[in-house]
Amino acid sequence: MANKKLVFAINWTEVETLAAGRHDNPHHILGMHETTDGVFINAYFPGAKSVTAVCKNTKTRYKLISDRVNGFFSVKVPDRQSFVYYFEVRFPDGKKRTVIDPYAFEPVIDPIDISKFNDGIHYEIYEKLGAHPCMLDGVKGVLFAVWAPRAVRVSVVGNFNGWNGRVHMMRRIEYSGIFELFIPGIADGEIYKYEIQTRSGDTFMKPDPYANYAELRPANASRIADLSYEWNDSAYFEKQALVKNEMPMNIYEVHLGSFKRPKDGREFFSYREIAKELADYAADMGYTHVELMPIMEHEQDGTLGYQTTGFYAPTSRYGEPTDFMYFVDYMHSKGIGVICDWVPSQFPMSESGIARYDGEPLYEPQDSRRSENSRWGTYIFDYGRNEVKNYLISNAVYWIGKYHLDGLRIDSVASMLYLDYGKPYGCWIPNQYGGNENLDAIGFLKELNTVIKDRFPNCMMIVEEESGWPMLTEEVDNGGMGFDYRFNMSWMKDLLSYMALDPLYRKYEHKKLTNSLTNAYDEKYILEFSHTEVVGGKGSIVDQMPGGYEEKFSNLRLLYGYMMMHPGKKLLFMGQEFAQFKEFNEAAEIDWNLLEFDAHTILRDYVKALNHLYKKEPALYALDNNAVGFEWMNANAANESIVSFLRKTAKKEDTLLIVCNFTPVLYDKYKVGVPFAGSYKEIFCSDNVKFGGDGSKNSVMRTSKRSSCDGRSNSITIGLAPLSMSIFKLAKSGTESNSKKKKTTKPTEKKEVNTESKKKKN
Repeated sequence: MANKKLVFAINWTEVETLAAGRHDNPHHILGMHETTDGVFINAYFPGAKSVTAVCKNTKTRYKLISDRVNGFFSVKVPDRQSFVYYFEVRFPDGKKRTVIDPYAFEPVIDPIDISKFNDGIHYEIYEKLGAHPCMLDGVKGVLFAVWAPRAVRVSVVGNFNGWNGRVHMMRRIEYSGIFELFIPGIADGEIYKYEIQTRSGDTFMKPDPYANYAELRPANASRIADLSYEWNDSAYFEKQALVKNEMPMNIYEVHLGSFKRPKDGREFFSYREIAKELADYAADMGYTHVELMPIMEHEQDGTLGYQTTGFYAPTSRYGEPTDFMYFVDYMHSKGIGVICDWVPSQFPMSESGIARYDGEPLYEPQDSRRSENSRWGTYIFDYGRNEVKNYLISNAVYWIGKYHLDGLRIDSVASMLYLDYGKPYGCWIPNQYGGNENLDAIGFLKELNTVIKDRFPNCMMIVEEESGWPMLTEEVDNGGMGFDYRFNMSWMKDLLSYMALDPLYRKYEHKKLTNSLTNAYDEKYILEFSHTEVVGGKGSIVDQMPGGYEEKFSNLRLLYGYMMMHPGKKLLFMGQEFAQFKEFNEAAEIDWNLLEFDAHTILRDYVKALNHLYKKEPALYALDNNAVGFEWMNANAANESIVSFLRKTAKKEDTLLIVCNFTPVLYDKYKVGVPFAGSYKEIFCSDNVKFGGDGSKNSVMRTSKRSSCDGRSNSITIGLAPLSMSIFKLAKSGTESNSKKKKTTKPTEKKEVNTESKKKKN
């Protein structure tokens, strides 16, 4: 345990630097130092009256002397080799403490760790940096380590040392910018910060960038946490690993603090409590995954987690880290996957985060034209700096590995990809080729996805990117970015814009309904109506529908139906399944009281039925990323604002025919082509009475006739309700001759078109 030297002499200038709190390698003088003729034991205890070193084995006592610099104690023990010892420290008030010397331990972070970190490839660096309960030389304690390369001195401070930065000064590890210190005897749950002295002479305290746990806001100290947890989801992951084909993915987006709140005066349910509520609800509703808005620690509720201050810590609003592990474990026990929003695009400028961490730009670029996101008042990461890139990639590895997440959704990637994002002319710096692409961010994202796919093949990496950057879901080896899915934001914007129109004018914007299929297979898409669509003055989705109360609900049923039939995975934000009218904000709980009204309960039941239909019918997901799985029957009926199309698998019997009517016009006899001769059954209709409509217009099966329509030789004639979606499935195959024989026996059809609008009931 001793620092071995042939000759050791106390350098009093160094001692004075230590006492002044400016020393960056206190192990050089403190602790035990072995020489050719004995050992020196040096200690620094500001305010102590006396210090005695006690040999652990023999209990021999050696009193240390302080006769030159207050707080510095020293003794030379002649003719002894190094031995294990502890201190007995007495203070003027009579209190006595037994202390195991933190300066008696060798470095833990080795040269291999440093080399990999410097190169940006130490993807488990979170196992070294941060605060880790461990045992060294048989002594229990906590290893603290932090990267602060420009700091003059870094200390660990907390209740355990009276927040005195001169007590536990850390050792700078050469060639790394890392400071390290093992402190014996500290318990789990202790709060701490790092006191940093800068080159300009300023001294301030910062939370730990790698902390696993934090104080409940508004306090912001880091907490020591034991991440030991016994997982029970091996069967869940074994089942996931066996899945080789496309599977249904229907995501329920949730802000944990707003999903449900307790009625007993507490602000939030815990992770463990909300797990049961959310898992049961999601499973019953037919969702396959939940996507959590950021649960990483954040200071301001108003940011909804998108301005992260603690990248390695689940927010303490809902409990401890192991409580969040339980949350994920419980969701998996119910067959529900867990995706988390993750924000490597920005971080806040506040003192409680990583901004200007060692007194100068560190995680952010030096030049403010590269470092500042003026749109949100945040900093941008320096993706070209190895240690920063390592911080972020290892953070993704940490969340997926430690917390068993099924996926990460990367927020606001456009702000990462463009150097001029949200910046006026002259306030940004072009890349080396004169362009506005952030080449460092591009390289970071490709490396991120490569590392995650190598370590977690079944983990989903989902990107939100609004500019239309190409090939985001193409493999890196093929020139893409390597994501698994991307939000189809252009589809969402076009469809909401279309649905907001008075139906009378929809025919003029018909392409907004159909254009998405021209590029539906360019990427692997998730169709989303996320929280983004219900913030910023937009109101809820139902608010954006035209017409009166009843018409809004009819339009909303049609909107959700078209979404579920369209190729692509699905995502819906909480509360929109029953048409919450409130605009969402951090203070808003889902208004479950709306379910006291029939219209909202009926809509929820409609969405539930849609979700379960989606999971039941392979045609709706099996070929999501293959153009063979979709075929237009008629995309050109703009004047009627009607579209019809097929969703397919390789099996004929799986084929679905979908017909959507986007006007309030009732069609008693609407002719539509069919892919096969036979009898067709309507398996779903959004105008069903139980969903608030007037009832299905196709209560009996429709048998095809040899009558060309939509480029097909066979067709059926159906009833088509106003503002509705109907789904037909082949119930019995037939031949063209059989169809002709049945022609004379079919009941007389009603008038073909009723052009009067029919007011709907809810």
